[in-house]
Amino acid sequence: MSEQPMENYTRFYFLGIGGIGMSAIARYYKLLGFDVAGYDRTTTKLTADLKSEGIDVVFNPTVSHIPARFTEKAKTLVIRTPAIPDDHPQLMYFREKEFKVLKRAEVLGNITRMNKGICIAGTHGKTSTSTITAHLLYQSKVDCNAFLGGISNNYNTNLLLSKESNLVVIEADEYDRSFHQLSPYMAVITSADADHLDIYETHDAVKKSYEHFASLVRPGGALIIRKGIDIHPVLQKGVKSYTYSMDEGGDFHAENIRIKPGEIRFDFVTPTESIVDVRLGVPVKINVENSVAAMALAWLNGVSSDELRTGLSSFSGVYRRFNVLYQSESLVYIDDYAHHPRELSAGISSIREMYPERKITGIFQPHLYTRTRDFADDFGKVLSSLDEVILLDIYPARELPIEGVDSQMILDKITLQHKELCRKDQLIDLLKTKKELEVVVTFGAGDIDALVPEIKQFFKQSKL
Repeated sequence: MSEQPMENYTRFYFLGIGGIGMSAIARYYKLLGFDVAGYDRTTTKLTADLKSEGIDVVFNPTVSHIPARFTEKAKTLVIRTPAIPDDHPQLMYFREKEFKVLKRAEVLGNITRMNKGICIAGTHGKTSTSTITAHLLYQSKVDCNAFLGGISNNYNTNLLLSKESNLVVIEADEYDRSFHQLSPYMAVITSADADHLDIYETHDAVKKSYEHFASLVRPGGALIIRKGIDIHPVLQKGVKSYTYSMDEGGDFHAENIRIKPGEIRFDFVTPTESIVDVRLGVPVKINVENSVAAMALAWLNGVSSDELRTGLSSFSGVYRRFNVLYQSESLVYIDDYAHHPRELSAGISSIREMYPERKITGIFQPHLYTRTRDFADDFGKVLSSLDEVILLDIYPARELPIEGVDSQMILDKITLQHKELCRKDQLIDLLKTKKELEVVVTFGAGDIDALVPEIKQFFKQSKL
């Protein structure tokens, strides 16, 4: 994989290094032999992994905690995530001293301009689709590089590098219009639902942003868009356009979907051939649609039918994307990253299909005050399709509290009899009081993942 010369910079400092996207770029520069360090707010498994790989991570935002060698302006490039506020002490220091400061998206944009970027965008579905795409390419003769928005269970990393391929799979983030910095060779749009209304304000603005992203696909490339998405992009001359769906037709789609306990098979239909009896490595119905998009990208880039079959059957999922963590005769525990009403709806529907006769208890941590405010009605409706709901407090991430916005807003909209609020530190004690747990699912994009090992251990020790 090639990149513009960076000979002026031998050190890279990341503000928000513990983010899933930021950590992939940090690992990339570290593997290229550069000196890498960064700041993040809290200690996580990801920051611990970075430290074990030889990357300095500091957790105090004061300027004095920046390692001294990264205060040399001529040698240090600073990369920030949009989640870092403008009044962050370290960011203010770097700006006052006139360091070069780039957003993460600008760095990824540079990489896509110098290579063939395969960029997957969408309000939901993009992490799974990106990771399946990367796996299909990486295990084939085509090969690829990848900067992923989740930890691949196959490789236990969010970064894949190739010595030969100039294809680079990138999850295209719509937050802060970051994906407008990219220059895709091929792109997929999985969805364009209303989200991040703190940035976009209206759903129409969201759709226009996706249309602009689609217009960035380079001549000679291709756009693959989920059938039924209400956007109308103007593509550059020489860009091919395709549609896909799970089972609603389109240029790429699935047919003859067979769902059995622990197994899903289907036929993959392309514009010129059908690849029959493909087995889905992670047998969750929502992954059929993600796999169709990923297989379309791989097929267009020359992955053979046999390689597609092998790759999809050997795909073992993404960390916190519908992971079955505990299973006994009486109880199943699943963890999922879903944090938007459409994601929750798709996930709950899949669980219902897998376990139609079982009681489903959902533990949900709302993510962001603005998303809770904007979608409280939708969250209430979707969560009401469970049998029991436990709501945790809102995870604020980059946001300050909004008066009157809390988890009670969602609870009031849930029509179930069995619903309650719970503090994180009281969750295990609450679960101990539950007598009829059959399927338990944790949902959320915040720090609920820190509770997951405790919940799993509780179920194992209790032998439920």
